[in-house]
Amino acid sequence: MSALICGSFAYDTIMVFHDRFKNHILPEQVHILNVAFLVPDLRREFGGCAGNIAYNLKLLGGEGKPMGTVGTDFEPYAEWLEQCGINREHIRVVAGEYTAQAYITTDQDDNQITAFHPGAMNQAHLNRVSDAEGCTLGMVSPDGRQGMIEHAEQFAQAGIPFIFDPGQGMPMFGGDELKGFAEQANWLAFNDYEARLMEERSGKSLRQLAQMVDAVIVTRGGEGSDIYTRDKVYQIPAAPVVRVEDPTGCGDAYRAGLLYGLMNGMDWEVTGRIAALMGAIKIEQAGTQNHDFTLGSFQQRFQQAFGYSFA
Repeated sequence: MSALICGSFAYDTIMVFHDRFKNHILPEQVHILNVAFLVPDLRREFGGCAGNIAYNLKLLGGEGKPMGTVGTDFEPYAEWLEQCGINREHIRVVAGEYTAQAYITTDQDDNQITAFHPGAMNQAHLNRVSDAEGCTLGMVSPDGRQGMIEHAEQFAQAGIPFIFDPGQGMPMFGGDELKGFAEQANWLAFNDYEARLMEERSGKSLRQLAQMVDAVIVTRGGEGSDIYTRDKVYQIPAAPVVRVEDPTGCGDAYRAGLLYGLMNGMDWEVTGRIAALMGAIKIEQAGTQNHDFTLGSFQQRFQQAFGYSFA
């Protein structure tokens, strides 16, 4: 079973300011804001939802094909994907564009100032679901607005069950559009903030949305996650964490666990716990694609965390 993962690829440039923004931004002067932050620490990471989800699914041994649009500066990322054995067949290079870029400055209070350039991501609609043969499961994750709309329609028309995961793309859509996604998708995935926004904009509660799809999955950070189905709510505990290093990309790791469970016909109790453990492993490492494990070590840690084996 193979999953087509429609979403973004991005370079994340992460900088650390060894002070607090509040010490340098005067509230009464924000109308003439002109500040510069010295950032001695800088790292560049491979990111984007499609790339992150495909990477995590590969660690689990699942077959995922990421689909996205990138710029002419993508070669270092392409080499990394090749090294990881991740399929690049449906990654389109757009001439004259940069790959999406996020510039993130973090202070000592973990506040962040982010500038995001979408670049080639805005051309996501150039790719079509029909370009990928043999995929039996899909995902629409944050991407160019038109691309997300068209890929959801194409999955539905092709009869390919898919997860709708709007993530940070949620603000691009109004209530009617979000209800349209729910009518087409088989599963919906949100964090707790996105879930509240979905309820507000669609006018439907999570339990009502769960009557439209097979399941609504809501992650709640350290409090675990909830999986709403038509007749039951599964409360999934958070997996134990050795240390908290960097939460960026935990949601993508969790979603890879969802795909793995669905691809292998697992129930929601097991699928949710696999997803939770993926998020826990990711949070222990800085960056979104720097963690690593074998399937055997993952199964062992799963048993330690939850008291039984899924193998």
